[in-house]
This record gives sequence, structure tokens and C-alpha cells, in this order.
Amino acid sequence: MTWDSPIQFFFTILGFCVGLGNIWRFPYFCQKNGGGAFVIPFIVMLVVVGMPLLLLELGLGQRLRVGAAAAWPKIHPALSGIGYGSSVVATIVGCYYNIIIAWCLYYLGSSFTTELPWAKCPQDYITGKNITECMMSSETQFFWFRTTLQSSDSIDNFELMNWKIFACLILAWTIVYLILMRGIASSGYVVYVTALFPYMVLTIFFFRGMTLKGATTGLAHMFTPKMSKLLEPTVWLDAANQVFYSFGLAFGSIISFGSYNNPKKNCVRDVLMISATNLFTAIYACAVIFSILGFKALTLFNNCMEHDISILIGEFPEFKNRIIEDIPQDEYESARNQTALVGILRNCSLQAELDSAAGGTGLAFIVMAEVFVQIPLAPLWSILFFLMLLSLGVGSQIGILEGVISTLFDHPRLKKVKKPILVAVVAFGSFCLGSIFCTGSGEYWLTLFDAFGATGLTFIAFIEIVSVMYVYGHERFTGDIQQMTGYRPGLYWQVTWRFVSPLLMFFIIMSSVYSMFNKHPTYTAWNEEKAATEDLEYPAWTLVIAGFLSIASLVPIVWGAVVYLVSGARRGEMPGYEPGLFHRVDTSASTRPMLPDTFDVFHDKLDDRLSRMSSDTESENTKDSGTKQFQLEVLE
Repeated sequence: MTWDSPIQFFFTILGFCVGLGNIWRFPYFCQKNGGGAFVIPFIVMLVVVGMPLLLLELGLGQRLRVGAAAAWPKIHPALSGIGYGSSVVATIVGCYYNIIIAWCLYYLGSSFTTELPWAKCPQDYITGKNITECMMSSETQFFWFRTTLQSSDSIDNFELMNWKIFACLILAWTIVYLILMRGIASSGYVVYVTALFPYMVLTIFFFRGMTLKGATTGLAHMFTPKMSKLLEPTVWLDAANQVFYSFGLAFGSIISFGSYNNPKKNCVRDVLMISATNLFTAIYACAVIFSILGFKALTLFNNCMEHDISILIGEFPEFKNRIIEDIPQDEYESARNQTALVGILRNCSLQAELDSAAGGTGLAFIVMAEVFVQIPLAPLWSILFFLMLLSLGVGSQIGILEGVISTLFDHPRLKKVKKPILVAVVAFGSFCLGSIFCTGSGEYWLTLFDAFGATGLTFIAFIEIVSVMYVYGHERFTGDIQQMTGYRPGLYWQVTWRFVSPLLMFFIIMSSVYSMFNKHPTYTAWNEEKAATEDLEYPAWTLVIAGFLSIASLVPIVWGAVVYLVSGARRGEMPGYEPGLFHRVDTSASTRPMLPDTFDVFHDKLDDRLSRMSSDTESENTKDSGTKQFQLEVLE
């Protein structure tokens, strides 16, 4: 099975790589790490880590024409567990990724109304007054934590099943199943929508954001770099992590997508195009988000100024009959420093509003939801935004589960199982595991799964690049790329493949392990009495589960290596194996292009060996024919 066209392949990879992280993770890192200064380490890490690994996985899949599980044993039998390790991570991520799609479906459905339900606080059915908890927090926070999630007070308090989110999760998995049930024959056409629609919506939001007050303030905050931040190691670590996850590396999906390519396709050009598009999307989405956040920050600042000026106007009559926008912040701060009413003032600061970083679900379901309430035609903008998130989520989920399904489909015992049935089993199993996210502590469990479930990805990618460069051989892999594309990877690719990328990933792994053991992990929970969020430490028993999630993807890798060593020890010697030598003699016109040059070498050696055996046998028969005679007798 191959792609119908190169465009279909490109949009599928693009839909997988460009996901929710480009909308709420990259803007958060920019806001946290010096605005435009963060773009510099992001580009550096994209060039020295992202692109080399992307070409490695894409080229490997295109060369071997199999999924991740079947590809790595061809590199070396001891590496047979790498593909299954990737599938374990993809399964974990796929379980909780669909709950995000379910939340998008719920907000999307709630947006089809004349007034958004989070525009004002709900009223108590008994007293008829606004609910106190909502009045103490905000309308959007209450709708998110209490109406949508029905959040409990801690991760070990599951409370009841949230049936409306449970129903949305069923719908989410039904959508994903219908897309994946026939492989790329069905998903290949959906990616045209999931890849292109987000760009259309981002463009609409860009022009709408430019017309909002404060948009230029937000953009100036984003593109004004704080170069001093580049001296902090955590900024570079965040950039490396963002690049790594934005490409979707080590899930096994890139290898699987590459296996559907024509063996002569120029995968080097694909890597350059995907990398450039990924970078453009991250910066473009960040500009859109910051233009809207600038409007939000200015609105909150003006509301704060109205509150404080109404208090200061008694002591400072010069504030009378003046528009809030016309009062310079320096004049306001001077008056604030001279008054004795500091205790009841809010100490307004536009810079503080711009610096308040919000990422992840908080940016999408609280901050952006609050912005929509403040602009005309709020339901329309809300529908477009959550449709975009839904499209991004589905596009990424297709890629994530493709890594799992291709691994199972390549297993010898499952090759005869029809794909719709196999996809149904995966979808149903993941749905059952993901039902925990529909409880009162569902978001807290998602945070735990997200923080620990994908920690093995960097280690898997590290093993991948070391295995290809130093087991399969960098010269051999370079030759494979040249044979497929006609281009021989030069000095840049050789240096990054062999030295820079492995060293950087090793540093990321060590930094992650250090931070994991250096401080007690925490999560953000909703406190009903305070009507606010608070940071809590994970209970000990949940950290046991977190530890299991962290090492789950490494178990198949270790197991594959152990089985290889034990099988050799039983025979009294290490099993011999020549990497890259594929022992196949049954070729046809359709399968011959899939085999490397080493096939011809093996085939010639086999023919020579068989001819020598045949000639030796004939000579022995000739030698013995004159001296020995055999007679078959039948005994009764």
C-alpha cells in the first residue's frame, strides 16, 4: 500500500507534527522564556536535533518498507524491542490525547448558542443568586473546573463519573475509529481537512486579532527579545523538548508513514519542507495567540485602572473626567506611591498582565474562552477556535495511533486479522483505559500521564540514532539515502547524526532524570473553598504508577536485548548477525525495489554456496560409483 500522491503524504506528516502543542505549548514557552529570544534556541534545536532525527526515521521507513516493530530487527535482532517500546508510549499518549478531543467537542457543542455559557456565573436553583464559588473566581474558571470537569479536590478523590464528558469521549473514539479503520485508504483523505483547516482558522484569527485594541502591545511583547534569557540552560532545554515533541519523533509513526512512500521518493526534501512548515506554524500561531493575549491584557489592565482611579480620584482631582486610556502608567504609579490607600489598590501593571504565562489547557479553555466573551459575535469565534483545536487533535491522533496499529499489523500472529477489527480492538482498549479521565480527578490524572508517560521518548530516540549510526553504520545509511534520493548527505548531516544529536539527547535525558529526582512532583488542583487552584504533591501511590509509566516503554527494549543474548548463550555462542543483510530470496517485480544492495551480495553468495555443494556432491557420487553398489531388498 502506498500514498495516492506526495501531497497526501505531506499533509499526513504535517497534520501529525503540527498539533495542539503549536497552539498552547510554544506560546507558553515564548512567554516564559524571554519572548522572541526563545525563537533563537528553538531554531537551533530544530536544526541540530529535529531535522536529523526526522530524516533518520523517515529514511529508515522508506528504505525498509515496514513499520517500526519490523524495521529495527532488520538493523539488528537485539533491537527488536525498540518498535514495541515506541508503541507503548503511543498507546499511553493516545489514551489521554482523545480526552482532550472530547473536551474540545464539549466546548464546541456548548458554543452553538446566542450567549456563551461561560459568559456569566450560573445561579443557585434555591436562592436564585449567583453561585458564590463562581463569583470568587471567574466565569471561565468555574465553567472549566466545575461545570465541564466537575473537578474533585485531589487526584485520589475520583468522585463520580462525569457522564457528559464520557459521552464526548465515546464520540471522539468513534470519529478516530472511522478515520483509521481502513488505514491510509480512509485516513489519507481526512488529512486534507485536518492539515489545512487550522491554517485557515489561524489566518482568520490573525486578521481579527489585528483589529483588537492591545494587539500591537501583545506582538511587541512577543517579538521584543530578552537576550539575557539565553544564558539560562532551562531555556535551551525547553527549546529542545518543544522541537522533539513538535516533530512527533520516536512514536514509530514517522517510520510507518515513510514505509508507504515510493522507494525513490526524495525524503530529504520532505524533511526540509516539513521542518520549515513546522517552524512557520509555531511562529505564526504564536503571533496570533499573542495578539489576542495583548487584547486580554489591556482589557484587564484598564479594568484594574478603573477600580484604582475611582479610589484615587478623591485625593487626586486631576484624574476627574479623564479617559482611562489617556492616563499614563507613570502618572498612575506616582499617585499610587503617594497615597495611604495602598492596601485597597490592585497595583495595576500592563507588563505583569503580559508576563502572566498560561499554557496547556489553561490557555485554550480558560484564557481564550474569556477573550471570546469580550468580542462581538463571541459564539462564532468560539466555534471556529474549538473546531481548529478539534482538527489539530484528530490530525495528531491519527499519527499517534498509526504507530500502534502498524506495529500490531506487522506482527506475524496478527497479519490475518482484518484492519477494521484490529483498529476496533485498539480503540476500545484505549477507550476503557481513558475512562479514568472522565472522573472528578480526570484532569489531574491526565497531567500525571502527560508528565511521565512520554518520558521514554527521548531515550528511545537516543537508542535509534546510536543504533543506526554505530550498529547499522553511518556510511551504509548515507548510501541508502543517496540510492533513494540521488543526494548524498554531507557534512551537516554526518556531524549532527554522529555527534551533536546524540550528545544533546543524552544531556536532555540526564537533565530530565535529575529534575525528576531532585524535587517532589506536583500538580494543580481546584480548591472549592478558596475558589482557586493550588499546587499539591502527588501521593506516594500515584508516584508508583508514574514510575511504571516512565519505564513502561523501556521494558520491551530491554526484553528484546535479553532474549537475543539468552538465545546466543544457550547455543554456547553469541548469535552471528550482519546488520543490513536481509536474507530473502523470494523476490518479484513489486518487492525487488524494497531490498537494498546487500540482497544481491547475499543472493550471489547463496548461489555460489549451492553450486559448490552441488559440484561436491556430484564428484563424491562419481568417485564412489565404481567401488560401492547398493541393493534394496524387500523382506517378507
